[in-house]
Amino acid sequence: MSTDPDAQARSRFIVLSALRLSGAVMMVFGLVVTAGRLPDIPKLVGYALMAIGMIDFLIVPPLLAKKWRTPSEP
Repeated sequence: MSTDPDAQARSRFIVLSALRLSGAVMMVFGLVVTAGRLPDIPKLVGYALMAIGMIDFLIVPPLLAKKWRTPSEP
């Protein structure tokens, strides 16, 4: 990773945005599966995708942001 703080912040923003987008896509795909629009895929898979997508959308980005936060000066 580069030492430029702006480049580092930009790449971290992109990672957080990609995580949220992938979580939203997983949740929508899980809803489609549980609604029965894709009969070949079991509904249990749809519920699992919704749960994983929700975790990916709501929990992982704040955890990463907290880990990446710049430490405060004493």
